[in-house]
Amino acid sequence: MKKGIYKHFKGNKYELIDVATHSETLEKMVVYKALYGDGGIWVRPLSMWEEQIEKDGKKVKRFEYIEQ
Repeated sequence: MKKGIYKHFKGNKYELIDVATHSETLEKMVVYKALYGDGGIWVRPLSMWEEQIEKDGKKVKRFEYIEQ
């Protein structure tokens, strides 16, 4: 995964900080920061970060890389 700024399909922007490994399940997790509001730090499974979802009848990426 490229570190940098991603745009969520709903419009908000996030900074991908790094990819970590869950200590119990060994699942890859994305560590990211919201670039709006209070700028909270979040984690989400990598598989969910990379998945495509349906929006307005079209398949789109949940998070689209936009800049470094």
